[in-house]
This record gives sequence, C-alpha cells and structure tokens, in this order.
Amino acid sequence: MSERKRVQLTALEGIPAVEPGDDLAGLIADSADRAGVSLDGGVLVVCQKVVSKAEGRLVALADVEPSDEARKIAEEDDKDPRHVEVVLRETVRVVRRGHRVLISETRHGFVCANAGVDLSNSTGEDVAVLLPVDPDASAARLRADLEARSGGRLAVVVTDTFGRPWREGLVDVAIGCAGIDPILDVRGSLDLGGRELLVTTNATADQLAAASGLLMLKDSGIPAVWVSGVEVRGDGGVAGTLRDPQTDLFR
Repeated sequence: MSERKRVQLTALEGIPAVEPGDDLAGLIADSADRAGVSLDGGVLVVCQKVVSKAEGRLVALADVEPSDEARKIAEEDDKDPRHVEVVLRETVRVVRRGHRVLISETRHGFVCANAGVDLSNSTGEDVAVLLPVDPDASAARLRADLEARSGGRLAVVVTDTFGRPWREGLVDVAIGCAGIDPILDVRGSLDLGGRELLVTTNATADQLAAASGLLMLKDSGIPAVWVSGVEVRGDGGVAGTLRDPQTDLFR
C-alpha cells in the first residue's frame, strides 16, 4: 500500500488534567515526544474541552444566579437551574426543546445540545466547561505555538461531540481549525465513470474529527490525536463552513 493511501492515527497519551493557564502546546509536544511522533506534515486533532480549560472557559455553578426562564425550564425538564442559566447565556437562539433536551444555536453559529456547555470531565464538581470564544482562533494559536517549537508545518482541528438530527448516537465534529481547508471542493473533477461532479464538497475537518473520536472516548483520558497520511493543504476556519441561513432548508 502506498503512503498516500495510508492514514494513521496515533493517540497522544499521558497528557495530564489541564488547568486554566496551562501551556497546552507544551503538554501536547511532550506527549508527542514520548510517543515518538514528529509534529510535522500532519494534523493534530484536539478535543475542545482541554482547549477550553486552558483558556479558562469555566463557570462554577455556585456563582450562577438562575433567571426566571432558567428556573422554569429546569423545573419542566428536571435539570439544575444554574446549568440551564449558563446554557441560556451561551445561546442566541433556542432551536428546539423537548424530551428534556435543549437544542441551541451558539454565538459561533453551531447548533448543538446545551450550547456546548458540559459538566463531564470538568475541573471540579459543578463546574461547567464552555466552548472557546473563537475556536478557529484557538486552533490558530495552538498551531503557531507547536510550529514554533517543532519547526515543522502542521494543521490543527479542534473537536466537540455533537448529536445529529434523524440519527441516534454522537459523533465528533470540527468546531475550529487552522492550517488546512476544512472542506475539500472537488466540483469540476470527474468521477470514475467520467461524469463531472457538480455538488460534491467533502467535509475534511469533520472527517478528521470523527476518525479521531474513535480514540478520544470520554473515559480514555486521550484529548489529542496525531493524524498522518493526510494531505495538508490550504487554510481556513470552521466558521466559513456554516451554512448560509438563506440556503438552509431546515430553518
């Protein structure tokens, strides 16, 4: 099998629990060194939670005063009103609520459960982890820090776990990236039968996120995966992949 047809995923193990202000690039670089991985010519996929922790995107529920709306939703859905309040603060539009699930649109434009606010694998009991303020900028900073250390070139994809309409189960998706085109546009090329492709655009960053999610399970303690064998070309952010509301048939 030729190298260009082999994609290899390597879990970066031994990264300690991340705290606000930690040098995330240094922790990842140390893990890569221990694994014998050269951070050059590939893609670093890193889970949102460690990025958010390093950036201090944490809220202690003890410090939250729920609004009347949060109390109402919490009572109806049997939830912690403080958690609901944090979700509402991160929400620009409630897309749907039912079956004890709150689907929100975040200020980034992501549509997901609870505006991405999560209590699992946090820094302490009753501490909520929020999404990064600008995940694309987070990816760019982490990429710049790692390239400065290694002298190589790499891409970075920041992921989170989302549910999907019409499907059960969760999957990791890209919420930020840098150093790689998040979408591979193959319109104008030909398929195997010689037919011109007119609409095909592959979600490369999401594919990398989903593949890496096989290793970054909630109980694995693995927050980062190195992907080699993928062509790293172009640049762009996940923000540019969000569908224009004018062409979104589901709004």
